[in-house]
Amino acid sequence: MAEQDGSAVRDEVAAARRIVVKVGSSSLTTAAGGLDADRVDALVDVVAKVLDGDGKGDGGRDGDGKGGANGRGGAGGKEMVLVSSGAIAAGLAPLGLDRRPRDLARQQAAASVGQGLLVARYTASFARYGRRVGQVLLTTDDTSRRAHYRNATRTLDQLLAMGALPIVNENDTVATDEIRFGDNDRLAALVAHLVRADLLVLLSDVEGLYDGDPRSPGTSRIDEVRGPRDLDGVSIGSTGRSGVGTGGMVTKVEAARIATAAGVPVVLTSASRAGDALLGRPTGTYFHRTGRRSANRLLWLAHASAPRGALTLDDGAVRAVVERRTSLLPAGIAAVEGEFTAGDPVELRDTGGRPVARGLVNFDAKEIPQLIGRSTRDLARELGPAYEREVVHRDDLVVLD
Repeated sequence: MAEQDGSAVRDEVAAARRIVVKVGSSSLTTAAGGLDADRVDALVDVVAKVLDGDGKGDGGRDGDGKGGANGRGGAGGKEMVLVSSGAIAAGLAPLGLDRRPRDLARQQAAASVGQGLLVARYTASFARYGRRVGQVLLTTDDTSRRAHYRNATRTLDQLLAMGALPIVNENDTVATDEIRFGDNDRLAALVAHLVRADLLVLLSDVEGLYDGDPRSPGTSRIDEVRGPRDLDGVSIGSTGRSGVGTGGMVTKVEAARIATAAGVPVVLTSASRAGDALLGRPTGTYFHRTGRRSANRLLWLAHASAPRGALTLDDGAVRAVVERRTSLLPAGIAAVEGEFTAGDPVELRDTGGRPVARGLVNFDAKEIPQLIGRSTRDLARELGPAYEREVVHRDDLVVLD
């Protein structure tokens, strides 16, 4: 395959104003755990130069050593949100751990120690350019519920408006298996949607997506992906080279699918090529947008929420929810399972057990049996006006592909 022209520019990438950059643990830490200060500084140098509108100079510092204007636009006309892994990995060495623990309790302990070290390193490194950072820790619960979603949006927007660069990570210290994103690649795709980003850059330890194992002879890098069909027959590895992270190429391709379907193009490349990627030079793999931007939180509900239970729908309710996009009423429910409370995400299934939708339920699990198959009018007459409502409102419901 012909090499990419280093003088060319991806116009859509170069024109991006609000950019989400995700960097993995392997690009920030040593193989044994612990932060690599030089790697962090190298990433910060690149980000600061791009923000200051200096993609090839000395870092964009002015005469007193400070960076250019903060806030939207700035000297370089760009804003960035950094989704950074590395908290658990950074906490390994200080706690005397020689590898990432498998049990949740020790992962949370390592994250508790490492998150402070990670943000302190970023704070000191960005301070060299006169730039402030703000820490934002998220769980799926913070982003799939309506009020929490608004709060997350407002916080990130305000940080950017005040000239601070948000450093986002999953809240590994308290997150349980039920409320975890699972990997920061997916988190980055969802953050890109949350902040209405123009571009998502995924930094890895390989220089893009290959049509096979990049360590094997005869494999080639895929320069562009315009849709899922471009990946037909491509073998995508499930793990990365490092032992300190959780993601691999599978999670990155899935993140690219989520982001591009929401109207956000994606560049996947190595951390060493971050500068080229941010300036629109044709490095790595470029995933073209496949869908339109959507100004709602339903992307989070589809991809970030873990169902706490399930409702089985009769055939008529399935058609109403899936085809007509209506709310789910008690009359259409055939069965309920799981333990959940009002406001929790639940899975909506057809009579064959196939998930067809996901939504936020308005009743506790223990209340549902008395509602099954009944009209809201009858329920209101017998149980009171609080029961004359949808089990899942259409504004809190997303149909699954």
